[in-house]
Amino acid sequence: MPTSLKSTTRLHNGVEMPWFGLGVYKVKEGSEVIESVKAAIKNGYRSIDTAAIYENEEGVGQAIRESGVPREELFITSKVWNSDQGYESTLQAYETSLKKLGLEYLDLYLIHWPGKDKYKETWKALEKLYKEGRVRAIGVSNFHIHHLEELLKEAEIKPMVNQVEYHPHLQQKELLAFCQKEGIQLEAWSPLKQGQLLQDPTLTEIAEKYGKTTAQVILRWDLQTKVVTIPKSIKEQRIMENADIFDFELSQEDMEKIAGLNKDERVGPNPDEFMVGFEE
Repeated sequence: MPTSLKSTTRLHNGVEMPWFGLGVYKVKEGSEVIESVKAAIKNGYRSIDTAAIYENEEGVGQAIRESGVPREELFITSKVWNSDQGYESTLQAYETSLKKLGLEYLDLYLIHWPGKDKYKETWKALEKLYKEGRVRAIGVSNFHIHHLEELLKEAEIKPMVNQVEYHPHLQQKELLAFCQKEGIQLEAWSPLKQGQLLQDPTLTEIAEKYGKTTAQVILRWDLQTKVVTIPKSIKEQRIMENADIFDFELSQEDMEKIAGLNKDERVGPNPDEFMVGFEE
């Protein structure tokens, strides 16, 4: 099991990815994102997850430069947005993201949403970037099993990561099993269901038992289900608290209680229906 913020999972190409990181979805460009990323890095985080559509890559890049931590010790993820999908446009989008971040390379680059059919072309662009050594790992986000199966038919390189909405109310067990079988690391976005799970009676009861917060129990559950997790916060206190999950382990019994909370309930859109930003 991961023992610290520096603990990593080995992706199928041998790249080490931290089990735990900071997400910056809806964190405002400028001082808000700069301060939250700096606070995370100062407190031992090494993985930062952004995306073109978050419009805060510049701030993330500035925070990285000001953090004083060598670039090669960090793991930086960004994503190609829907309107940039396609071969040439993805290559261009990658350059734009790199430029905004002020980086020479990314550790992980993801296709943000599958959309209808462009993702195969987009994937070819990611494969090119990967082969050229411009990005250390490539993957997808919000892909259902059927999207992955379609992609795998034509992909030369298998995705290393699939980042999806994942929390106790949306446990995606078939998807997790499929990804594990294929050697694709599952990663959770919105692990706390945007805060909606923090009052759940089962989770609060488990938290009391361990002397932990409900958020810590949920994030620990992610790790024990072998899912990478990237909770978002802009408060340093909460950033530190979220990461304080390496000194306890949930019992089998408590893992089963949490497994019983699944409702297949999303807080974000269903990837089969989400077409925002794709040219119709």
